[in-house]
Amino acid sequence: MVATRGSGDRRQAILEGAFAVFARRGYDGAGVKEIAAEAGVAKPTVYSHLNDKATLFREAMRAAGQAILAERLAALEPLKDPGDDLRATLQEVGHRLLVLHTDDRACAMRRLLYTEITRFPDTLETATESGPHHLTQALADRLARLALAGRLRITDPDMAAEQFLALLTGPLEARTRMGTRPIDDTALHDLAHAAVDTFLQTFGAGERRPSRP
Repeated sequence: MVATRGSGDRRQAILEGAFAVFARRGYDGAGVKEIAAEAGVAKPTVYSHLNDKATLFREAMRAAGQAILAERLAALEPLKDPGDDLRATLQEVGHRLLVLHTDDRACAMRRLLYTEITRFPDTLETATESGPHHLTQALADRLARLALAGRLRITDPDMAAEQFLALLTGPLEARTRMGTRPIDDTALHDLAHAAVDTFLQTFGAGERRPSRP
């Protein structure tokens, strides 16, 4: 017997399929028939869950943003218990955030925002609320706890979180040509190390920088 998907599973499949097609074709080039095929459902099923193509786009962007946020929040987990080597933990977190920032879904999300912002200005607020805003707040909370423990010298955790993320992602647009050129893992590690070095020069609480061979 072939198992059938529930309504929630079908909706999720439709949203994931829609995002994949929008990322591949752009809004104008995407068709509901192709989205249905990508999701593995019949075309009428798409319309039964989401009324039209514009709604599909908005909801697909919202779902993708929430999935991206969940992965990035998980990347912050090591900061809850960073151990003795805070620098190494920050580098680990920074590298993971860079990997997520440069993966296919995140790059597609940014490209769709850039190209469709005038047609769907509300998607910018949706993407911001489900992404950078909550990530910055979660990181600020981690940094504030480290400051209370005497591991960092921070008076404004929100600003420190913004600056840490800016140090990580700032160089990427130029190096990846706005996400159109891949960047290798060695380069991501180098960017994470450089960002952490600069961050700790300002906010570190006297931890020594390890010597390099």
